Amino acid sequence: MPPEPTRTVRPLDALRFDACGPPPIMDVVTERLRLLGARTGTNGPRDPGDGRATLAGAGFAPVHAVTGWSAGPASGLTDEATVQAATGVMAVHGRRDGRPRGLAVDWAATTTAVLTVQGLLATLVGQARGAAPATVTTSADRAALLTVSQYLAAAGADEGEAAEVGPGGPPFTSSDGLLFELETLDPAAWAGFWRVLEAPDDAIRAGWRPFQFRYATACAPFPEALHTTTRAHPLARVKEAADRSGAEVCVLRTPAERAAEHDGAAPWSLRLLAPGTRPLPATASASRPLAGLTVLEAGRRIQAPLAAHLLGLLGADVIRVEPPGGDPLRGMPPTCSGVSARWLALNRGKKAVEIDIKSDRDRRTLRAMTAQADVFLHNWAPGKAAALGLDHPDLTAANPGLVYAYTSGWADRLHDAPMGTDFMVQARTGVGAAVRPADEPPAPSLMTLLDVLGALHGTEAVLAGLLLRLRTGHGVRADSSLLGAADTLTAPALRRAGRGADPRPPAGFRRPLRTADGWIAPADTCAAEAARHDLDGLSTTDALTRLRGRGLTATPVTTDLARLRDDPRFPGAITHDAHGAPAVPDPWSLG
Repeated sequence: MPPEPTRTVRPLDALRFDACGPPPIMDVVTERLRLLGARTGTNGPRDPGDGRATLAGAGFAPVHAVTGWSAGPASGLTDEATVQAATGVMAVHGRRDGRPRGLAVDWAATTTAVLTVQGLLATLVGQARGAAPATVTTSADRAALLTVSQYLAAAGADEGEAAEVGPGGPPFTSSDGLLFELETLDPAAWAGFWRVLEAPDDAIRAGWRPFQFRYATACAPFPEALHTTTRAHPLARVKEAADRSGAEVCVLRTPAERAAEHDGAAPWSLRLLAPGTRPLPATASASRPLAGLTVLEAGRRIQAPLAAHLLGLLGADVIRVEPPGGDPLRGMPPTCSGVSARWLALNRGKKAVEIDIKSDRDRRTLRAMTAQADVFLHNWAPGKAAALGLDHPDLTAANPGLVYAYTSGWADRLHDAPMGTDFMVQARTGVGAAVRPADEPPAPSLMTLLDVLGALHGTEAVLAGLLLRLRTGHGVRADSSLLGAADTLTAPALRRAGRGADPRPPAGFRRPLRTADGWIAPADTCAAEAARHDLDGLSTTDALTRLRGRGLTATPVTTDLARLRDDPRFPGAITHDAHGAPAVPDPWSLG
């Protein structure tokens, strides 16, 4: 156990780190370690090879992290573009366009960096609980596979999607040329909005299902008549329709607008609560640093469930709080052995208990369970926990050492924030512009980028809270948000905008090249030269041979996620769970 910790106010205070390696990954690692309190030692070269970080001090034995673009050295994946192409990220992001598209932000690098910091925090938590020091190994390809795990699971299911998969989706355009996102979870509000704007009834009916399931399918092929309807009305009329129906709209902002208002806050916040009295059990191991800890998760959709899933992979016992009758998403198509493949990707391995949080009796049961837990994690709507008597003052009264974690939409940081859902946060924070090159109109990705990255932030915040709990003896409130995830993902674009440069990458950036039988993606440094070659009449194999013969790096674009299991770039990486659903590997190796 580390020495006297009472002066610690951040989990990595009094620790030092050294880091080197590819800047897209290691710059994010370095920034996060600093925000958590570690001081920089001597940084090594900024090179494209493997990244390495060492963290030590304050009585902890040194912990090491090794990361890079690929877990398989022979995979040919050497940068962000090739990793996105191989892992299916380009395929999922491109569904709304009907062709694979590269994300113009460094998605794989950013998620890899957050996972690397998670691994370092987890190994320190394990050390403080009696485990041996460990080395954390991560890679961008494994991180990217994790981010598409829901879509991969659905692609390998026993049946088709609940809604059509095809080109189409928001944002909409008003008659004054403004792009906006629309959000509602209520079919009555959906219908009411469109009726105010006098859309055709058949288009309203046909549009709801693809709109409702766009979170799952990453596309929304609803009728063109809906786009035609909004183009006939100014934004003021559109907002009036939203106000009258209970729907919400949000005009797409630019990275420059977000940069101008950015408060510089960290992507999560950690607040010490009362001194704890319940010691954490010393049952950790190097590979399972959270073994023996209990996480209660009251989550919905993606953000909190995925965060808890990662805590379970690190060894925690995760108990999922579900409504009476069980989580209705368990039966959401497509299914494997009768269970939703997408639900399994987020929740496999968890225990479940049915709790009616509207019932006084069941809330008392939940408080009693929390009194014996180490972490309580939820992503309820703002104010709901307090209204139910389940906020951190209510739960820490009986368990002062609790890590109370809230993964929200906005973290109360914006006064004019719309509904805190993935696509609305993308619209409001400039993500919709940042993910597209300069020659494409802004459009939030339908791949639920912020739900996934927000989940990774939530796991990181919980691990930081556990380490702070161990170093101070206090309970901790750990807050993370989709807003924090947006700012992390777009940080390079925000910096460019802040100095007056164009925040968006140039025309054609990360745009795959068509071959006779598929697509290939050149590495970013080779893209301009590769685009000069006419590959349309060549097979993918011949096109790659031509480019590689000229010293250019490229890789085939995965367009069918169901084929990833047999992809030679990921040998043995993708398995099947007990229900037959495809399962991606753990995103880190600890040992």
